[in-house]
Amino acid sequence: MRSSGSGGQHINKVETAVLLIYDVLASTLPDESKRRLLSYKDGRIGKDGIIRIQANQYRSQHRNRKEAVERLQNLVDLALKPVKKRKATKPSKKSNLKRLEAKKKRGEVKKMRRKLDS
Repeated sequence: MRSSGSGGQHINKVETAVLLIYDVLASTLPDESKRRLLSYKDGRIGKDGIIRIQANQYRSQHRNRKEAVERLQNLVDLALKPVKKRKATKPSKKSNLKRLEAKKKRGEVKKMRRKLDS
């Protein structure tokens, strides 16, 4: 497809832009990765499970095609990366004391703002 933007006659004559279309549901990715990929809030991923990536940064179609494939690869790599389980931790005694001290200090500041009983 043709690129947009400046470039004059070259832009108007040469089809250098690339639109990469990838159907996630028909792919051979593991089901968990497909689900994770489709759950991303990304404008390139449609509700129909199709990813559309447009590349028109470069003047050559070859470089734009390479760029589009790299972008798709980054998305898929992100979906294939296993999610780490979060270990539940407690705040340390020192951090708890620090928090309580800050609350006391803040309370004192607010207490000083009150009107005195006369």
